[in-house]
Amino acid sequence: MTSTTLKSEEIIRATSQVIPGGVNSPVRAQIPFIVESGCGETIVDVDGKTYLDFCCSWGALIHGHAHPQVVKAVQKRVAMGSSFGITTAVEAELAHQIVEHVPSVKKVRFVSSGTEATMSAVRLARGFTKRDLLIKFAGHYHGHADSFLVQAGSGVTNLSSSAGVPDDFVKHTLCLPFNDFEAIERAFKEHGPRIAAVIVEPIAANMGLVFPKDGFLELLREKTRLSGALLIFDEVITGFRVALGGAQELYGIEPDLSCFGKIVGGGFPAAAFGGRSDIMDYLAPSGPVYQAGTLSGNPVAMEAGLQTLKLCAQPGFYQNLEKTTSLLTDPIRTAIEGKEMCLHQAGSLFTLFFGKKVVENADDVKGCDFEAFTRYLDALLERGIYVSPSQFEVNFVSSAHTARSMALASQAVGEFFR
Repeated sequence: MTSTTLKSEEIIRATSQVIPGGVNSPVRAQIPFIVESGCGETIVDVDGKTYLDFCCSWGALIHGHAHPQVVKAVQKRVAMGSSFGITTAVEAELAHQIVEHVPSVKKVRFVSSGTEATMSAVRLARGFTKRDLLIKFAGHYHGHADSFLVQAGSGVTNLSSSAGVPDDFVKHTLCLPFNDFEAIERAFKEHGPRIAAVIVEPIAANMGLVFPKDGFLELLREKTRLSGALLIFDEVITGFRVALGGAQELYGIEPDLSCFGKIVGGGFPAAAFGGRSDIMDYLAPSGPVYQAGTLSGNPVAMEAGLQTLKLCAQPGFYQNLEKTTSLLTDPIRTAIEGKEMCLHQAGSLFTLFFGKKVVENADDVKGCDFEAFTRYLDALLERGIYVSPSQFEVNFVSSAHTARSMALASQAVGEFFR
C-alpha cells in the first residue's frame, strides 16, 4: 500500500466488511481502485489518479462520462419526479426510437437490467411456443438468471454453473459450442419439437470479442424457423454499439426477439426486449405471460436512453467512432505481428487475446495466456490506462475519446510490448 492508493485500499477494506467480496458485481473485484468521478474519456479514483477509460461502464457510455446533453436532460427530468410506477410519455419516445432503428422489433417492453431482459424474453418464448427447451452457447453470458448459468461467459466463465441453481432448472437448457455447425444440426434433429428458443450473442462479447463463422447465424435462423422455435439475439452489448441497428443490421438477419441493455439506458439502470408484435402481445396484460417491475420504464433512465440514441443517430456517428478506435487498434495489430496473439475488433469494440492466433469459441479463450494478460493490465494501469480487467471481457471506445488520448494509449501499449 502506497500513499497514492491509501484511500482506495481503506475503502476496499471497509466495503468488504458490509458487502460480500466488497463488490456488487463479481468482476469489479479485479479493479484495484475506487472510482470517484468521470468526465468525457476519463475517470478519477478517490486517490486523485486519472485514467483513460476503455471500459466505459462496460459499454453503456458510448458518449463517455457525463455527456452535457444527457446530463442536462436528466437533471430536468429528475426535477419533475424520479419515479411514479405509472406510465410516462418518455417511455413511448424511447420505444419509438428503438422500433425505428431496429426493423425486427415492432414492440418493446422496458425492464431494469440486461438479465431481466433476457430472462423475460426466454419466458415469453416458452409461453409463446408452449415448449420448454432452451439452446444457448458456451461462453455466452445472458445474465445471472438460473437458466443461463450453464457454461456462461463473463465472470462465470470458469464455472460450469452456480451453486443455488437446481438441476431441474438447467435440465431445460442445452448448451452447445459456439460456431459448431454439426452440434446445431444434431440438436435440432434430436430435440426439434421441444426447442422453444435459441438465444445467442450475434457477436460474442462476454468471452472476449468472438465473431460468428460465416453462415452460423444464418443456420440458426433457418433451423429455428423450420422447427417453430424462436431466435433470440442478445444484443445487450452489441445493440446500438456496433451499428444503429445492432449486430442484426451488420449480418442482415432478423431474429424473433431481441434484448438490449447498456446503451439503451444511457448509463442508468434500464434495458429492453422486443420483437414481433404477435409474440410481444403474449405479455400481460395483453396475454398470458407475466412480467412486471416497479422501476421498469423509469422516466429518468428513459430520458438518458432517449438522448443517448439521438446522439447515436447523428450522420456519420458510427463511422467516426470506428475511425477513432482504429487509432489504437491499428498500432496494436502492428505491434503483435509475429506474436502468438490476435486482436478482434467490431466497430468500437475490441479484445486483445494473449497466447492464441485464432479464437473461435470458449475453449479457445480458456487456452489463452492469462499471466501475460495480467502483466498487460498492470502495465497499462501504471500508465493511467484502464482497460476491461479480464481476458473474458471486451474494451469500449466512446465518442468522447480523442485522437490525443488514443495516441497516449497506443504509446502505453507499445511500451509494454517493448
